[in-house]
Amino acid sequence: MLHQSLQQRLIQKLSPQQIQLIKLLEIPAMQLEQRIKEELEENPALEEGAEPDPDASPEEQETAKAEGEDFSIDAYLNSDIPSYKLNVKNYSQDDQKTEMPFSAGSSFHETLLSQLGLRPLEKRIDQLARYLIGNIDDDGYLRRSLEAVADDLAFSMGITTSEQELERILSVIQEFDPPGVGARNLKECLLLQLRGRDDVTSVTDARRILELYFDEFSKKHYDKILARMNITEARLKEAMDEILRLNPKPGGSFSDQHLKSSEHIIADFILENKDGELQLSLNSRSIPELKVSRMYSEMLESYQSNRRNASRQDREAVSFVKQKLDSAKWFIDAIRQRQQTLTLTMSAIIDYQRKYFLSGGDESFLVPMILKDIADKTGLDISTISRVANSKYIQTYFGLFPLKFFFSEGLQTDSGEEVSTREIKKILQECIDAESKRRPLTDDQLAEILQEKGYLIARRTVAKYREQLNIPVARLRKEL
Repeated sequence: MLHQSLQQRLIQKLSPQQIQLIKLLEIPAMQLEQRIKEELEENPALEEGAEPDPDASPEEQETAKAEGEDFSIDAYLNSDIPSYKLNVKNYSQDDQKTEMPFSAGSSFHETLLSQLGLRPLEKRIDQLARYLIGNIDDDGYLRRSLEAVADDLAFSMGITTSEQELERILSVIQEFDPPGVGARNLKECLLLQLRGRDDVTSVTDARRILELYFDEFSKKHYDKILARMNITEARLKEAMDEILRLNPKPGGSFSDQHLKSSEHIIADFILENKDGELQLSLNSRSIPELKVSRMYSEMLESYQSNRRNASRQDREAVSFVKQKLDSAKWFIDAIRQRQQTLTLTMSAIIDYQRKYFLSGGDESFLVPMILKDIADKTGLDISTISRVANSKYIQTYFGLFPLKFFFSEGLQTDSGEEVSTREIKKILQECIDAESKRRPLTDDQLAEILQEKGYLIARRTVAKYREQLNIPVARLRKEL
């Protein structure tokens, strides 16, 4: 049965302006520049340039207005500009015309297809080989089973084939350069690269290790390999050197100029040290100043003064103008609030880590700092601090750092002093770098070393920090 009732509820909703500010806080400087360009294209009421100074004299305001107006075409045509300056082909016959050639190498798959074209194959075999090459990954491996490839050929192209036929075609592809291409696993890839080598003792031993003792080799159980192959340690080292010279990703040796993208980092903050004083500034070189269009503002003022005589079409046009003006003002305010929030947050981080910044990047001066510490210091919400710290970088006088670098948890020493976990990771890295590779330090031994230095830390915590540093366990760090 339907019925009506009154309910009183307290809910929280974000206004469009707040959502816009949140989105602007999250993006770094490079994306902000692109976002401003998009807004300038979409909103005709938003323009580049500085806002006029309200305290300026009328003459100065008129001058600024004239400078901001578009250059007249008639004035340009009637100006005293020499004709040779308007000539596009303004070159002398004696000028040397040098052009920079653009070099774009062939991609990995194009190289394989070009080698396939040199083989005199039947049309059917060539078609199957091209399909197989299309299934090879960028690192050179065929990770799909031949059975799955045969099923795809039957359903998508109507070609009936068998695994045996595809195996024979794959063996042809595996003869192509780079050596190891078309392998289905790491073991096959390494063996393919050893196939064309001379049968010297080290190559023969390397081939035996990969064929018979690949599991022991991958887990670095060198003692088991020595006992089962009955060879000396010197011969094992020579065989291991042969294997380590092989390429585990043959496709990685090719650089695809069309697919590769280089990552550029633009700092959001710039920190300078001038005579012991830290000076912070926002990097706004590529971010233009914004202002509301004077023409649209005057259009709205003109309508408001003649509102009684306005037609329906005029009211619709002015409604559009007012909407665009409000959107432009909101966007400019959001940019200003973003700058204020970024500056406030980064200033709090610098103040919290002042000793570190004054020391020129000595990580021993980094104090434990979490998002809540900066939120309490600035009076902002933790989520706001998180958005500011995300994907932002600061250019200091000793290097470029992401803002997340300065946040770390704390740990107490035996003297009761609280130190950053980053300092412990640095000591852990130094211990592993200085260890004997024949007998690497275990996690228990690393924990004992840290405890001797005064850091109260358990073995499982050492293992966690080691994994965060992408350092394998002691057995996998062992070398001959």
